[in-house]
Amino acid sequence: MTTQREIAEHLGLPVHPPKTEVFDLAEGTNTDPKGHVRTVSRFRREPFGLYLARPMPGHPELAALESWLLPALGLRVSRFHRHPGHERDLDYYLDLVDVRTGEKQWRTVDHYLDLEVRQNRDAELLDIDEFVLAVRAELLDPETAERAMRRACAALEGLARCGYDLPKWLRDNDIELSWDGQPTQDPVPEPRPLPPSE
Repeated sequence: MTTQREIAEHLGLPVHPPKTEVFDLAEGTNTDPKGHVRTVSRFRREPFGLYLARPMPGHPELAALESWLLPALGLRVSRFHRHPGHERDLDYYLDLVDVRTGEKQWRTVDHYLDLEVRQNRDAELLDIDEFVLAVRAELLDPETAERAMRRACAALEGLARCGYDLPKWLRDNDIELSWDGQPTQDPVPEPRPLPPSE
């Protein structure tokens, strides 16, 4: 029997099983696909998903990330904060994932496909070659592969219909994201100290 690794080597492509991440709300951590445990600065749960923000110490290009896990859409929507000199023409990065929710832990399983969104301009579907190889190597069963592709097509179609305005498309799906822990509508200003009296 041919192994997944042998299929990949025959095709000249790398292969890896679907990447799994764990988001532990009780411990305040994010365990990445390689098993590295990272401290999360902030978790926030909403009826439609889970927000997290964390630094990325030691990363040569990225200083921090913010993500929303959106179970109903099968998406992880991320914004990356980059070190000076490593800026990219990119507003949002979307991973196609299954999201398992829990009271203390959330978990994502990545389905290889990703979308890059440049707000109000375009969106690009990435890693199709990895996805096809994973299906061929039976790393994704047919039902999961079809679900991932349908979600990717729905996201692309929705974004195009909304002029590549990601917040608008998400609002059409009853999802209102906020970033940096700030509400999106009518934020309450922070109290300001009074000037010293004379």
